[in-house]
Amino acid sequence: MPQTRLHLTAGKIEADRIFAALDGAFEDDGLPLAVLELDEDNDVHEVSLYADGDVDAIEARVKHVLAGLGLPKPVEREALPDIDWVSRSLEGLKPVRAGRFLVHGAHDRGKRHSGDIAVEIEAGLAFGTGHHGTTAGCLEMLEQVVRREHPRNALDLGTGSAVLAIALARLAHIPVLATDIDPVAVRVAATNVRLNHVKALVETVTAPGFHHPIFAGRAPFDLIVANILARPLMRLAPQMARHIRLGGSIVLSGILDRQRDAVISAYVGQSFRHVRTLHREGWVTIHLKR
Repeated sequence: MPQTRLHLTAGKIEADRIFAALDGAFEDDGLPLAVLELDEDNDVHEVSLYADGDVDAIEARVKHVLAGLGLPKPVEREALPDIDWVSRSLEGLKPVRAGRFLVHGAHDRGKRHSGDIAVEIEAGLAFGTGHHGTTAGCLEMLEQVVRREHPRNALDLGTGSAVLAIALARLAHIPVLATDIDPVAVRVAATNVRLNHVKALVETVTAPGFHHPIFAGRAPFDLIVANILARPLMRLAPQMARHIRLGGSIVLSGILDRQRDAVISAYVGQSFRHVRTLHREGWVTIHLKR
């Protein structure tokens, strides 16, 4: 789907305020944001938000945020070419190692070593190539949890490219339910599952939250991994508690360092206890037990 860049200019102090406000307003939407210095001498900075879908509605929200800051600045649009930048960028990405896992594209099959748990990902339109700190952090944490707890039934909630579901299936040889609200992501996930020869273990389903009937037949889970965003994870805490078995583990990521304590508090309120936090590239991966 083509993207539109919504952008505006301001001085550094105002640009930082605008960026922070937009970051909070659009955190649940997962829309990329950027701030760039255009002219140091004249203090010109540019704030950009990359939108798809209903761009008019998104622009109206941006203007509402600006009005709330008392900074009613003009917002400009730039239509971006419809290019699958993730697939294109994979051509230049190096393999990523996280514990025993090696996440790689087709162009790096020859770099697999004996003893590697290799996960080949052609991410297409979906997020999650293993190169982001949250995905790599999850892989490292999952290896430790599986080694200690030997789960038998797992859920990858918000699976994206299915890298975590595939890794779990290949590491633990257990059934994994991989769900996402985005049908495009689920199609890409299914392709990656077949590519990694774990179709017998990983089931991919388009499911918004825990309301899909698939969960009634598969829960309770021994292990749930969810690499999403902090606010959705906090809202999901009660449902996570209902779908994890007593003594089971959850691994959460997509969480900035500054959001860690709030996420943990939401889960402690649902009778989870914090086991460990892994810090990586400004993001955290959190292990909790019920």
